[in-house]
Parts: sequence; structure tokens; C-alpha cells
Amino acid sequence: MHMADALLSPAVGGIMWAATGTTIIYCSKKIKHSLDDRKIPLMGVMGAFIFAAQMINFAIPATGSSGHLGGGLLLAILLGPSAAFLTLASVLTVQALFFADGGLLALGCNIFNLGFAPCFIAYPLIYQRITRRRLTAGRLLLGTMAAALVGLQLGSLGVVIQTNISGMLSLSFSSFLLLMQAIHLPIGIIEGLVTAGVVSFLWRTRPEILDRTGADQDLAKLPLRNVLIGLGVAAILTGGLLSWFASENPDGLEWSLLKATDQPELHLPATAGKTRLEKLQEQTALLPDYGFRQENQTGTELAAAKTGTTVAGLVGGAIVLLFGLLLGTILKKVGRHRGQQNR
Repeated sequence: MHMADALLSPAVGGIMWAATGTTIIYCSKKIKHSLDDRKIPLMGVMGAFIFAAQMINFAIPATGSSGHLGGGLLLAILLGPSAAFLTLASVLTVQALFFADGGLLALGCNIFNLGFAPCFIAYPLIYQRITRRRLTAGRLLLGTMAAALVGLQLGSLGVVIQTNISGMLSLSFSSFLLLMQAIHLPIGIIEGLVTAGVVSFLWRTRPEILDRTGADQDLAKLPLRNVLIGLGVAAILTGGLLSWFASENPDGLEWSLLKATDQPELHLPATAGKTRLEKLQEQTALLPDYGFRQENQTGTELAAAKTGTTVAGLVGGAIVLLFGLLLGTILKKVGRHRGQQNR
């Protein structure tokens, strides 16, 4: 569901940048006093895991489309809404800058669409309401499935609204909306199942994490070493190996656009500003499209492509990990410094 710059007008892109920036400021202020030595590394490792998971596009049977994990709900369950939104923003920023996944003008849209609804609507209003009284396996599954579906449908609705308002394509709002909602329904089901699986594992091994995060308490003194190692290994295996098997089918957004326009390829208008942003992205992208800069046709080049995918998964995960650790450390120091000044 990563939007490209060509789908947006500068005005809509700028408004969504402002909305996302405001949300980031709010989240930073919200958590700077509550970050502890346990949550900071968890933010980094979870960010690396979500980065790797988003590299894996899974095919949607009988559609010719594919989808990938959004990760906002999973992050919210383990970190809380504000820390989750900041972590997802880090993941999407790294993807746009270093891997040319999603446009720079569209970055504000992508962060908001993938992060706001899962973190601030689906998690507190659906997941927590279902699981708050008594957490059982059934409630956990119901909560994650319902929240994942609502979060993803609201995010896809945001894409439709932003694209329609931008007016860069001659699209029927109703048909585009129907296609987006329909294709993101199975994607949401898969996201809910994956999220439920990860959360269930942690619930059985370290239930204190869920209890304290749900009660907005810090994770101080919780032994998280094994959890961090497990998530780190999962991120390495997912980004370094499982990403080889990602579907090459167009994702839900691309599929919906092609179906709505009834064209084999989209020819989107470009402006001088968007062209400059594309050139800037070309300069910053170390491994565009999660691979080396080459065509993948021969057997040798195919092997090199897999190597490039592995390198992209490992390098991207490491960058997100460092970004998350740095962001958490800075926010913690700022919060501590201001707390000392107010004494």
C-alpha cells in the first residue's frame, strides 16, 4: 500500500506531510517521559522485524495481486500506540530513502495510512476493548483479526481519498474504493493471522510485556534478552532468506489502479517538483527495489538478484534497528533533561 509520488498533487502530499509531522511530534512528546531501557531496544528490534516482514509480498489466490504485512497493529500491541507510530515511521522512511519503496512526496501519506488507523483507532478501540477484561486465546485471535481488518480498510480508504482529491488520474471514486476495499480484505485477514501468531507466542512466553504495554506501564526490570534475540533472529531470517520467495504480482494498490483504469500499464503525469524528488531518491537509494541495480534475466543474474535481496534485507534491518535505537535514546535524554529542569 506504498503510494508513489505520481498519484498525489503537491497540495495533498504537503497536507499529509503536515498531518504526519504533527502526529510524530505528538508521539514524541507522549513517550519521551515514559521510555525506559527495555522499550528502546524493543523498538529497534521490532522495527527491523517489520522492515523484513514488509519485504515479503504474499500472493492473493485467484486475483493476480499480492499484499504484505503493514505491522502497525503488531507494533502497537507490543510498544503502545505512540512508540509504534514512531517505529513504523522509521521503517517507512528508511524504505523510501534507501530502497526507493514509496515516493518522498507520498511519504507523509504512507506513514499516516499505514500507521495512524492501526495505532490510534484499531488498537485502542477494538483490540484493547476485546482483550482488556480477560485475555484468552480466543479473545486474542478475535481482537487481532478485527483490529487488523479495520486498520487496513481505513488505511486503504485513506489512499482512495488522497488519490481522488489529487485528481492526477481519471478514476471513478466508487469503483476504485470497491476494488481497494475488496483486495485489502484478504490482506487484512492474513495480517490478522500473522499478528495473532506473534502476539500469542509472546503472550505464552512473556505475558508481562502485553500486560504492561496495555496498561501504559514501562518495561523496567523485565528480562527481555531472549525476546530481543528471538525477534532479531526472526528479522534476519525473514529479510535475508524468506524475502527470496516474495510474490512478484502487483500489490493491492497497483492491482486496484490497473483494474480501475482498465489499462495494462499506468502512464502517470510528472511535474518538475516530482521529477526532482525522483532524482533525489535515485541518489539516496542504495539498493533500489531491494536489490542490486541490474536486470534479472540469466541464471547468474538471478542468483545475484537473490544476493541483492539478502543484502537489502540485512542492511535495511540494521539501519532501522540503529535508527530506532538512536531515536529512542534521543527522546529519553530529552525527556530526562526537561524533567530535571522542571524540578
